[in-house]
Amino acid sequence: MAPLTKLDSKLSWVYLINLIFYIIPLFTVRFALWQYISMAAALLLFLLCYFQAYRCNRRDIHWPIAGIVLVAALITPVNPGSVSMFAYAGFFIGFAYALRRYLVLMTLLLALLVLLKLTLTIHWNLFLVMGLPIVLAVSFLGRAEQAKLRHRMAEQQSEDEIKQLATMVERERIARDMHDILGHTLSSIILKADLTEKLLARQHTQAAQQQLTELSQIARDALSQVRQSVSGYKHQGLAAEVARLLSRLRDAGFHAVLQGDMPQLDARRETALILALTELVTNVIRHSKGDSCSLSFLQQGDEFTVYLSDNGQTSDIKEGNGISGLRERIAAIGGTLAMQQHDGVTARIQFPLQEHA
Repeated sequence: MAPLTKLDSKLSWVYLINLIFYIIPLFTVRFALWQYISMAAALLLFLLCYFQAYRCNRRDIHWPIAGIVLVAALITPVNPGSVSMFAYAGFFIGFAYALRRYLVLMTLLLALLVLLKLTLTIHWNLFLVMGLPIVLAVSFLGRAEQAKLRHRMAEQQSEDEIKQLATMVERERIARDMHDILGHTLSSIILKADLTEKLLARQHTQAAQQQLTELSQIARDALSQVRQSVSGYKHQGLAAEVARLLSRLRDAGFHAVLQGDMPQLDARRETALILALTELVTNVIRHSKGDSCSLSFLQQGDEFTVYLSDNGQTSDIKEGNGISGLRERIAAIGGTLAMQQHDGVTARIQFPLQEHA
């Protein structure tokens, strides 16, 4: 049986109206001072258990249920309106347990009411006549709440499965597009490159130049097609993508460490950050000769900074088109990218937490 989540506590205060049976005797019957004090204490203890039942998980709800039953049983000789407290216990039992355990516990709860009536002097002739139906009826409401929650969970699971299926379909589409686009394009590039080499060998420079121009155009067209193909790709969120990147680093032999808390970003800037980190991690795997890499997230006021550092051997950083493209991508979200060398290479991405208007 799948575990249930917590009860929705939005109307928990409203449901306390059912304590009317407990409250009415306070104004219609004269009690001794110690009885008023004991009833007030019992009400306070009941409320503590009641709200705890809303806060705790299903597996721990037996403790507040037991507390409610105990408080109700102890205060019954003073105020038989405690039957309303037993009703709340019935509700939580109906909500929390599977059918077999529900039947057992409700049988015990109703038997307790009968036992209290037989063994105690209860100054209310309708204690059982009204108490038993009320407790049982309210427990049915708990069963209905359980069924409603299970229905919501089933709907959520169905939505999640649909989203996962849509993601898989999108990935398969991109894979097919990449195969079709790059397969054809790379074949054309190879043919053009071979032809250019032969033309240069024969010193046909003008014809070779024409082939190089066509080769460049083929590459540009392919790049455009690739961008169009992946423009609709939906990533799995920053946390999931960071976990995937760290896994790639570890698979490549790096000791990868994650530090700090990841920010909550809008979709546009989250996508830009994920793509930038993907490119930087790829560079580390390809070019770094180190064995350790750390990814750090740091918030300073309204600014957020991301550091990707490795301990590879330092040499002059040659920033090609990849780094230039990253700078443009980060600049588009109002951020900056800096590359630093000190006992390795550190890439620093800095951007505002909120997108400026």
